[in-house]
Amino acid sequence: MQGFILRNKTQISFISLALIVTAFVSHYAFSSEIVFETALIIASIIGITPIAIQAYQALRVKVVSIDLLVTIAVIGAFIIRNFEESAIVTFLFLFGGYLEQKTLNKTRSAIKSLTEMAPETALKQVEDLTFEEVDIYDVLVGDILLVKTGAKIPVDGKVISGEGYINEASITGESTLVSKKEGLDVFAGTILENGTLQIKAEKIGEDTTFGKIIELVEEAQDSKSEAERFIDKFSKFYTPLVLILGTIVFLIWKDVELAVTVLVLGCPGALVIGVPVSNVAGIGNGAKNGILLKGSEVIHDFGKVDAIVFDKTGTLTIGSPKVVDVKYYGKPDETLAYLKAVELESDHPLANAVVDFIDDVKAYEVTETRVIKGGGINATVAGKNIHIGNKKLMDEFNIKLSQEALEDINAFEKAGESIVMTAVDGELKVLMGIKDKIRPNVKRDLDQLKRMGVKELIVLSGDNQGTVNLVAKELGLTKAFGHMLPDDKQAYIKELQDSGKIVAFVGDGVNDSPSLATAQIGIAMGSGTDVAIETSDVVLMNSDFSKLPHALGLTKKTARNMKQNIFIAVGVVLVLLSALLFSEWMNMSVGMLVHEASILVVIFNAMRLMNYSLKNKKGVK
Repeated sequence: MQGFILRNKTQISFISLALIVTAFVSHYAFSSEIVFETALIIASIIGITPIAIQAYQALRVKVVSIDLLVTIAVIGAFIIRNFEESAIVTFLFLFGGYLEQKTLNKTRSAIKSLTEMAPETALKQVEDLTFEEVDIYDVLVGDILLVKTGAKIPVDGKVISGEGYINEASITGESTLVSKKEGLDVFAGTILENGTLQIKAEKIGEDTTFGKIIELVEEAQDSKSEAERFIDKFSKFYTPLVLILGTIVFLIWKDVELAVTVLVLGCPGALVIGVPVSNVAGIGNGAKNGILLKGSEVIHDFGKVDAIVFDKTGTLTIGSPKVVDVKYYGKPDETLAYLKAVELESDHPLANAVVDFIDDVKAYEVTETRVIKGGGINATVAGKNIHIGNKKLMDEFNIKLSQEALEDINAFEKAGESIVMTAVDGELKVLMGIKDKIRPNVKRDLDQLKRMGVKELIVLSGDNQGTVNLVAKELGLTKAFGHMLPDDKQAYIKELQDSGKIVAFVGDGVNDSPSLATAQIGIAMGSGTDVAIETSDVVLMNSDFSKLPHALGLTKKTARNMKQNIFIAVGVVLVLLSALLFSEWMNMSVGMLVHEASILVVIFNAMRLMNYSLKNKKGVK
C-alpha cells in the first residue's frame, strides 16, 4: 500500500488541488461551510499520507527528514482546526516535489539522450555469410557486422569493407561528418549518415567507448562533492534543530500555530537540492560537449587549478609524426631492413613514422628485443646487435658518435626535430629527424587558459630539449623540460604540488598514467590509451584540445552556481523566519509557497549550466 501511495504522489497532489478549489468555490460562491471544511479535511488527509510515509521510512533508517517537519506541522495545524493551512501546505509540498522532479529530469537530459542513442540490435554475419538481425547482447568480439545508411554503429570495431560518413556527435560532441573506409575505427552509438560498412567487432557492450561514456557520466552524476557531503551532515543536525526551535517558540509564546509555522518555514529543501542539481547539470553539459567530468570533486578542484602541465606528443601535437630529415653513415639498405623489423614491434608514434618512411623495405625477423626506459630499443636481428633510440641510448651503450654525426644531431634538434638513431653492432648507421605538427588553434586555447586564471603552462616531454623549447616558444608556454622519463614527470608534478600549486596534467599515453594519477586533476585525450583514460579525472573525447578551456570555464561556472544556490537557500530560510517572528504578514501558507518557490529557483539557476558555452575568446562567459 505504501508503494502504491508513493508511486501516485503526483495524482494525489492534483486531487488535493481539486478539493482545495472545490472548498473555496463552495465557501465564496455558495457560503457552504460544511463542504468547505469537509473538502479541506479530505485534502489534508490524502495530502499528508505520502509525506508521512516518507517521514516514517526515513526514521526507520535513523534520519530526521524534511518530511517529518512538514508532517508534524500539518498535524499541528489540523489539531488547531486550521484546515486551510494544512491542506494548502500539503498540496504545495507535493506539487513542489512534482515540479522539482520534472525539472531535475531535464538536467539529466544528457544521460537520457546518451542512453537512447545506445544501439539495441545489429546485423550479424551468420554461417551462410548472410546477415541476420540479432540482439546487441548476442554480438561477440570478432563478429562481422553490416551497418546500413541511417543505422547506429552497434560496437567499437574496424571497417573491413565499404565506405561512408559517420556522425560521431555521441562520442565527440561534434556533429561534423567523419569519413570512414577500410582500416579505420568506428564507435558504438555513432550514426552512419550515408554509405554501407562491414565492420569487425573489437569491443562490445559496456567495454565500448560509448558504454564507458555512459558509465562514467552516471557515476559522476551520482558522486558527491565535499560541499554535498557537508550539506548531508548539516541537514541531519539542522532538522532536529528546527524541531527544537519550534518547541522553544511554543514554550515562550504559547502559540501552537506560530510554532507549527516555524517548522514549515524552517524546511531546508532548497539547501539540500541546490548543490546536487548544480553538479548534475554541470556534468550533463560536459557530456553533451564531449567532456567527461568524473564526479563533483573534479568540479571543485578543477576550477581552482593554477598550473597545467602538458605532455607534448599527442597532446600539444597531433601525434602523427613524420620523418622529415635523414642522414646515412654507410650503405642504408640492410640497416633500414633491420630498423623496420624492430620498429614493427613497437606502437610508439615515432616507430610508426619510421615504418611509414621505409615502407617498401622488406623486414627481417626479430629474435630478441629489450626496451630501454627513456632511451629506445636494443634488439637482435639476423644475428646483428641493433640499437634504436636517442643520444642517451647511444651514450649508455658506449656507441661512439663522429663529429659529423654530432653536428647533424645538433642541426636536427635546432630545427625542432625528434632524433631517432640506428646503430648496428655498435656503429651508427642512420640518423632520422622526425617532426610532429602542433594541433590547430592550440595557441589560441592556451591563451584562453591564461586569461581564465591559469598562471603556469608547462610542457614535459621525453623528447630532446631543443624540440621541446621550440614548441614552448611557438605556443607561449611558461616552462619547457625535455629528456623527461615518466618518473621525472611525476616527480616534477609533486614538486609543483609541494610549492602550493593546484596542478592539472594533460596526457594521452600509458607513460602518462603516473602523472595523471598524481596531479590533482588528470586530463586524458580521448584517443589516448585505455590506461590513461581510466586513470584520469577528465576525458576530452576525440582528443579535442579546444574543449579544455570549455571544461575549465564550465567547472568554474558550476562551482559558482553551487555557492549561489547555497546563498539563496539559506537566505530564504532566514528571511522567512525573520518575517514570521517580526512581522504580521507571514503565515504558514505564504511561507510554504515561498519555500517551494525557492527550491524551483535553485533548480532553474542550476539548469542555466546546461546551456553554458565559452562563446567569446577574451574571457569566461
